[in-house]
Amino acid sequence: MAHATIYVGCIAPQLLRGAQSRIFPSHSPLGVLRHSAFCYCTGNGTIKSKRKMDHLERTANNFRQEVITQAKVCGITDESETVKRLCLAIANKDFTFKAGQWVDFFIPGVSVVGGFSICSSPGLLEREGILELAVKHSVHPPAHWIHTECTLDSEVALRVGGDFFFDPQPGDSPVNLVLIAGGVGINPLFSILLHIADLHGYQEGKGNRPKLGTAKLYYSAKNTSELLFKKNILGLMKAFPGKITCCFHVTQQRSQICKELQPYITEGRISEKDLEKHISNDTSWYICGPPPMIESISKLLTNIGVPRNRVFFEKWW
Repeated sequence: MAHATIYVGCIAPQLLRGAQSRIFPSHSPLGVLRHSAFCYCTGNGTIKSKRKMDHLERTANNFRQEVITQAKVCGITDESETVKRLCLAIANKDFTFKAGQWVDFFIPGVSVVGGFSICSSPGLLEREGILELAVKHSVHPPAHWIHTECTLDSEVALRVGGDFFFDPQPGDSPVNLVLIAGGVGINPLFSILLHIADLHGYQEGKGNRPKLGTAKLYYSAKNTSELLFKKNILGLMKAFPGKITCCFHVTQQRSQICKELQPYITEGRISEKDLEKHISNDTSWYICGPPPMIESISKLLTNIGVPRNRVFFEKWW
């Protein structure tokens, strides 16, 4: 996924016939998929569409696992005034994902399938059988259900997908990462940060582990109350000094910034000056946020000479 290239197409017929139809009968609410819509990509990477596509349509050409797995809600917390964090228990030991990927989210009685980036690490799933999502309130039926009807012990089903991930292997050359997040786009990048922390933790005397470079997170939101996982991120920086660093950006801050956050806060948008210091042949760039932000940052990276094949993004509508 080069920074100015957005791969979009009509929904693949096999998506309508695949694993879901084998697990859920056609009359089941979980077996109902929306129809495709025509869309196209202009030469400069701008999305055009006759109507807003749903998650399954937007991701029809992305990788998907075949297996759909049952999950039970085992925790619900308010990550912010508008974002709920779901903790999901998964009994299936064969269920796996890579840091940065998302899930198709199937809800009994809701015909629309949700799509949410995973915000926890693969290590948490491996150790505890737990996966976490952070979902912003909206009128979209799956998000609305999470905010208004979901309770402890609610049962849902999940299927992993996505081509946006960080999964270093033993023998790979170490790579420095620059992670750039906007708003709730922090979710997959937080998963990547947690995975990096897990790998750093495992590296000390525990066999053949991937070699890691540094990870720098730039995270922009309207104000500090909308910076998700900020305490966790501060904790990662303290646990891995010099290996994991972060700069928070706020664009519409009205209240005083707390002392704990002040050293890490910049008022204003992420700029060319912020990013150009990280340019190197062994740096990869991961971006997730609203489409206008993706396009702006992508153009900025082109202007400062970052090769397209070093830039990866996840774009959510």
